[in-house]
Amino acid sequence: MNSRSSLSIGGAVALLQNEFPDATISKIRFLETEGLIHPPRTKSGYREFGPADLERIRYILRQQRDHFLPLRVIKGRLSSWDRGQETVPAPPPGPPAAAYFATTARALTAAEAAESAGAPLDLIGELVKHGVLDPAQATPEARFDNDDVAVIRAAYRMVGHGLEARHLRAMRLGANREVDLFRQLTAALLRHATPSGRRQAGEMLADVAQAAREMQEAMVRSELRQVLDR
Repeated sequence: MNSRSSLSIGGAVALLQNEFPDATISKIRFLETEGLIHPPRTKSGYREFGPADLERIRYILRQQRDHFLPLRVIKGRLSSWDRGQETVPAPPPGPPAAAYFATTARALTAAEAAESAGAPLDLIGELVKHGVLDPAQATPEARFDNDDVAVIRAAYRMVGHGLEARHLRAMRLGANREVDLFRQLTAALLRHATPSGRRQAGEMLADVAQAAREMQEAMVRSELRQVLDR
């Protein structure tokens, strides 16, 4: 390799930090240890990084940053790349975190929330009683936001078809299980509570929540189709 077109590991990290501020020498060494990169070495044993090596590292770091892919998945894609095979495209990004988590302050009274949802006021009491809404919202001082209104509106539609509020508790329990599962994905990012970590965690949670909703809808639709076909 022409030494004029190659960089030492320190020089490579300095260049990468323009796009990846968290890039470090130890991280690059770790990628090599894990078999994702294979920089050549000089006769003295020093690593050399050429344009192709740097582009490979950028690909790895982008997959981690933008798509939150684990290294084993990235390594599999790189193996296909090395064999000249077309790599599996990265999944399309989910909704922006800021838009997904946008909500109103809990400012609506129970009566206002019921009116906004087009539902009877006593339904809110039933939803709170059976744990579909937050039990803390049982007090006269309780306030509701637009997510609560969406829950009330959807519940009223299902009640109109013969379900009861107590039947809907299963949906709250299912949502809680999903949250517990997704929380594990972001534990490391949120542990240090840095702005960058919180941003990445928000993007990841918005994406997996959207994917979970699409998966659940597809599964339910498939099962209901079988109900109709019997």
